Amino acid sequence: MLDKLRNAIAPMVMSVGRWLGKTGLPPNFWTFLGLLVSIIAGAIYAGYIQGGFMLAGLVLLLGGAFDIVDGAVAKATNKVTKSGAFLDSTTDRVSEIAVFAGILISNAVDGYLVILALAFSLLVSYTRARGESLGLTLGGVGIGERPERIIALVIFSIVGLVYWGVVIVLILALITFLQRVVFIVRRI
Repeated sequence: MLDKLRNAIAPMVMSVGRWLGKTGLPPNFWTFLGLLVSIIAGAIYAGYIQGGFMLAGLVLLLGGAFDIVDGAVAKATNKVTKSGAFLDSTTDRVSEIAVFAGILISNAVDGYLVILALAFSLLVSYTRARGESLGLTLGGVGIGERPERIIALVIFSIVGLVYWGVVIVLILALITFLQRVVFIVRRI
Protein backbone atom coordinates (compact mmCIF):
# COMPACT_ATOMS: atom_id res chain seq x y z
CA MET A 1 0.00 0.00 0.00
CA LEU A 2 2.79 2.42 0.80
CA ASP A 3 4.87 1.69 -2.30
CA LYS A 4 4.00 5.03 -3.96
CA LEU A 5 4.86 6.93 -0.79
CA ARG A 6 8.04 4.88 -0.39
CA ASN A 7 9.08 5.81 -3.94
CA ALA A 8 8.21 9.46 -3.33
CA ILE A 9 10.32 9.75 -0.18
CA ALA A 10 13.20 7.57 -1.46
CA PRO A 11 15.36 10.59 -2.40
CA MET A 12 14.88 12.07 1.08
CA VAL A 13 15.70 8.72 2.73
CA MET A 14 18.85 8.42 0.62
CA SER A 15 19.82 11.95 1.62
CA VAL A 16 19.46 10.97 5.29
CA GLY A 17 21.42 7.78 4.52
CA ARG A 18 24.28 9.79 3.02
CA TRP A 19 24.24 12.16 6.01
CA LEU A 20 24.26 9.31 8.54
CA GLY A 21 26.88 7.49 6.46
CA LYS A 22 29.23 10.42 7.09
CA THR A 23 29.17 9.56 10.81
CA GLY A 24 31.27 6.49 10.00
CA LEU A 25 28.81 4.27 11.84
CA PRO A 26 28.12 1.11 9.82
CA PRO A 27 24.65 0.18 8.53
CA ASN A 28 24.39 -2.60 11.12
CA PHE A 29 24.71 0.01 13.87
CA TRP A 30 21.45 1.58 12.64
CA THR A 31 19.85 -1.87 12.36
CA PHE A 32 20.66 -2.70 15.97
CA LEU A 33 19.73 0.79 17.15
CA GLY A 34 16.31 0.26 15.58
CA LEU A 35 16.05 -3.09 17.38
CA LEU A 36 17.01 -1.48 20.71
CA VAL A 37 14.46 1.30 20.24
CA SER A 38 11.75 -1.28 19.42
CA ILE A 39 12.63 -3.26 22.55
CA ILE A 40 12.28 -0.04 24.53
CA ALA A 41 8.86 0.51 22.91
CA GLY A 42 7.90 -3.00 24.01
CA ALA A 43 9.03 -2.23 27.55
CA ILE A 44 6.92 0.94 27.54
CA TYR A 45 3.88 -1.00 26.27
CA ALA A 46 4.45 -3.51 29.08
CA GLY A 47 4.65 -0.73 31.66
CA TYR A 48 8.25 -1.46 32.64
CA ILE A 49 9.12 2.06 31.54
CA GLN A 50 6.67 4.82 32.41
CA GLY A 51 5.05 6.75 29.60
CA GLY A 52 1.92 4.98 28.48
CA PHE A 53 0.76 3.88 25.08
CA MET A 54 1.21 7.29 23.45
CA LEU A 55 4.92 7.27 24.27
CA ALA A 56 5.18 3.61 23.25
CA GLY A 57 3.70 4.47 19.86
CA LEU A 58 6.08 7.39 19.36
CA VAL A 59 9.09 5.26 20.33
CA LEU A 60 7.88 2.51 17.97
CA LEU A 61 7.72 5.11 15.20
CA LEU A 62 11.32 6.09 15.93
CA GLY A 63 12.36 2.42 15.76
CA GLY A 64 10.63 2.14 12.39
CA ALA A 65 12.55 5.19 11.17
CA PHE A 66 15.86 3.54 12.05
CA ASP A 67 14.68 0.45 10.19
CA ILE A 68 14.34 2.59 7.08
CA VAL A 69 17.68 4.37 7.35
CA ASP A 70 19.88 1.30 7.85
CA GLY A 71 19.36 0.27 4.24
CA ALA A 72 19.85 3.83 3.04
CA VAL A 73 23.16 4.04 4.92
CA ALA A 74 24.23 0.73 3.37
CA LYS A 75 23.44 1.99 -0.14
CA ALA A 76 24.99 5.43 0.45
CA THR A 77 28.23 3.94 1.76
CA ASN A 78 28.36 1.04 -0.73
CA LYS A 79 28.14 -1.45 2.14
CA VAL A 80 25.15 -3.48 0.98
CA THR A 81 25.77 -7.09 2.00
CA LYS A 82 23.81 -10.30 2.26
CA SER A 83 24.69 -10.53 5.95
CA GLY A 84 23.33 -7.01 6.48
CA ALA A 85 20.09 -7.90 4.70
CA PHE A 86 19.81 -11.05 6.82
CA LEU A 87 20.44 -9.11 10.05
CA ASP A 88 17.91 -6.46 9.02
CA SER A 89 15.18 -9.04 8.38
CA THR A 90 15.98 -10.98 11.53
CA THR A 91 16.05 -7.95 13.81
CA ASP A 92 12.72 -6.84 12.30
CA ARG A 93 11.16 -10.09 13.53
CA VAL A 94 12.73 -9.71 16.99
CA SER A 95 11.40 -6.14 17.09
CA GLU A 96 7.89 -7.33 16.32
CA ILE A 97 8.11 -9.98 19.04
CA ALA A 98 9.34 -7.41 21.59
CA VAL A 99 6.53 -4.97 20.81
CA PHE A 100 3.78 -7.60 20.88
CA ALA A 101 5.22 -9.15 24.04
CA GLY A 102 4.99 -5.73 25.67
CA ILE A 103 1.38 -5.34 24.56
CA LEU A 104 0.60 -8.85 25.83
CA ILE A 105 2.15 -8.08 29.22
CA SER A 106 0.15 -4.84 29.44
CA ASN A 107 -3.13 -6.81 29.44
CA ALA A 108 -4.64 -3.99 27.35
CA VAL A 109 -5.60 -6.47 24.64
CA ASP A 110 -6.89 -10.04 24.88
CA GLY A 111 -3.90 -12.37 24.74
CA TYR A 112 -5.28 -14.46 21.88
CA LEU A 113 -5.58 -11.34 19.68
CA VAL A 114 -2.00 -10.30 20.43
CA ILE A 115 -0.71 -13.80 19.64
CA LEU A 116 -2.71 -13.98 16.41
CA ALA A 117 -1.53 -10.51 15.31
CA LEU A 118 2.07 -11.50 15.99
CA ALA A 119 1.67 -14.91 14.36
CA PHE A 120 0.21 -13.54 11.15
CA SER A 121 2.76 -10.71 11.08
CA LEU A 122 5.50 -13.35 11.23
CA LEU A 123 3.72 -15.41 8.57
CA VAL A 124 3.67 -12.40 6.25
CA SER A 125 7.45 -12.27 6.54
CA TYR A 126 7.79 -16.03 6.23
CA THR A 127 5.76 -16.17 3.01
CA ARG A 128 7.93 -13.44 1.53
CA ALA A 129 11.13 -15.25 2.47
CA ARG A 130 9.85 -18.60 1.26
CA GLY A 131 8.44 -17.12 -1.95
CA GLU A 132 11.71 -15.35 -2.68
CA SER A 133 13.58 -18.62 -2.09
CA LEU A 134 11.44 -19.97 -4.93
CA GLY A 135 12.55 -17.14 -7.19
CA LEU A 136 9.51 -14.88 -6.79
CA THR A 137 9.49 -11.19 -5.88
CA LEU A 138 6.97 -10.42 -3.15
CA GLY A 139 7.80 -6.84 -2.21
CA GLY A 140 4.59 -4.86 -2.59
CA VAL A 141 2.37 -7.96 -2.57
CA GLY A 142 -0.37 -7.50 0.01
CA ILE A 143 -2.12 -4.61 1.70
CA GLY A 144 -0.28 -4.80 5.01
CA GLU A 145 3.47 -5.09 4.79
CA ARG A 146 5.51 -4.24 7.89
CA PRO A 147 5.46 -0.43 7.43
CA GLU A 148 1.66 -0.39 7.11
CA ARG A 149 1.27 -2.54 10.22
CA ILE A 150 3.69 -0.38 12.23
CA ILE A 151 1.93 2.81 11.17
CA ALA A 152 -1.46 1.38 12.14
CA LEU A 153 -0.19 0.32 15.56
CA VAL A 154 1.56 3.67 16.08
CA ILE A 155 -1.53 5.72 15.21
CA PHE A 156 -3.87 3.69 17.38
CA SER A 157 -1.35 3.69 20.24
CA ILE A 158 -0.92 7.46 20.12
CA VAL A 159 -4.68 7.99 20.38
CA GLY A 160 -4.96 5.45 23.20
CA LEU A 161 -6.69 2.69 21.24
CA VAL A 162 -4.05 -0.06 21.39
CA TYR A 163 -6.76 -2.73 21.35
CA TRP A 164 -7.99 -1.55 17.96
CA GLY A 165 -4.42 -1.13 16.73
CA VAL A 166 -3.77 -4.81 17.40
CA VAL A 167 -7.06 -5.79 15.74
CA ILE A 168 -6.16 -3.73 12.64
CA VAL A 169 -2.67 -5.25 12.55
CA LEU A 170 -4.23 -8.71 12.80
CA ILE A 171 -6.61 -7.99 9.92
CA LEU A 172 -3.88 -6.45 7.74
CA ALA A 173 -1.48 -9.31 8.45
CA LEU A 174 -4.11 -12.02 7.85
CA ILE A 175 -5.19 -10.50 4.52
CA THR A 176 -1.58 -9.96 3.41
CA PHE A 177 -0.65 -13.53 4.37
CA LEU A 178 -3.56 -14.87 2.30
CA GLN A 179 -2.72 -12.56 -0.62
CA ARG A 180 0.87 -13.81 -0.62
CA VAL A 181 -0.14 -17.46 -0.38
CA VAL A 182 -2.43 -17.06 -3.38
CA PHE A 183 0.24 -15.08 -5.27
CA ILE A 184 2.87 -17.78 -4.66
CA VAL A 185 0.64 -20.77 -5.39
CA ARG A 186 -0.49 -19.25 -8.70
CA ARG A 187 3.13 -18.76 -9.81
CA ILE A 188 4.80 -22.01 -8.85
